Amino acid sequence: MPTFPRSAARRTTMALALGALLGHAQALEITPEVVAQGLQNPWAVAFLPDGQFLVTERPGRLRVVTAQGQLGEPVQGLLDVALDSGFAQNRTLYFCYSEAAPNGTNSTALAKARLSSDQRALQDVQVLFSQQPKVASQLHFGCRIVERRDGTLLLTLGERSHYKEEAQNLQNHLGKIVRLHKDGSVPQDNPFVGHSGARPEIWSYGHRSPQGAALAPDGTFWMNEHGPQGGDEINRPVPGKNYGWPVITYGENYGGGKIGAGITHQAGMEQPAHQWTPSIAVSGMAFITSDRYPGWQGQMVVGALKAQRLERITLAGDKVVRVEPLLPQLGQRVRDVRQGPDGWLYVLTDRSNGQLLRLRTR
Repeated sequence: MPTFPRSAARRTTMALALGALLGHAQALEITPEVVAQGLQNPWAVAFLPDGQFLVTERPGRLRVVTAQGQLGEPVQGLLDVALDSGFAQNRTLYFCYSEAAPNGTNSTALAKARLSSDQRALQDVQVLFSQQPKVASQLHFGCRIVERRDGTLLLTLGERSHYKEEAQNLQNHLGKIVRLHKDGSVPQDNPFVGHSGARPEIWSYGHRSPQGAALAPDGTFWMNEHGPQGGDEINRPVPGKNYGWPVITYGENYGGGKIGAGITHQAGMEQPAHQWTPSIAVSGMAFITSDRYPGWQGQMVVGALKAQRLERITLAGDKVVRVEPLLPQLGQRVRDVRQGPDGWLYVLTDRSNGQLLRLRTR
């Protein structure tokens, strides 16, 4: 048997262990199990303490889905929904939606409410934040909500498509991530508090169309966003940083042609942790922390609308080191993916007869 210096032996042992781990992880057989169906273009799922589910539908509804898959009567709401970390005691949840103005413009808004004890109504609804300015667009709302470990909320906001240059303008909320207290007030340690010409809610900027967001097991915040024709990105937004859109991008205009100067790098602008070209149309995002999927703990899972599958992503710190298709034969647009309290991954499929799926192993 050959001998190695101690450091080399340690590296060899780690490499062998990693290889065995990846081999074991690849051997898992994942089976989608239908929990519920008949959902109209479902957008987000959250987990109630009693084992039931809250599911939003894009037409503007929030439904309770029982553990047996029965659909409750619609309540209200749209796009993302997230339970407060103290939901079991206060029944508080957060949701975001398209907030219309009388002149035909709209923007993304964030609200909080209490779910009634009979789970049929939202009570004490309070709007916490309204994206400014409102514009005439039906595209790129963003709208993913994440509660950080410090109790503040992060909300992702799209640049509304036709207003892409505004993602670089710190005087508005287009193409930004904002950070708020749970009462809607601005944390005083936000990066642009006290800066003239900048909105104090802003956490990071230069984003296009955020579609998924989640906290990693170590508490760091990750998100993904659509590129145009290529250049879908995973980012780990750092407060105050500029993520480049539309100055730098790996995508191009629909139908071809460069965006702006057609560059992918510029000083002062962050590179994505990973990018897909051609686009897979990224969607929901989750991290695996349970032991339901041996060898996958700490990995990220990202949904794909256009590619109709999921991607399983291995990280090393803030670097993406491996991307593998998961359920490549699913054949349905994936809108959201989350890990449930039972440790299983749950997936929402985006169609008029959408499904809530549980991903089991054999």
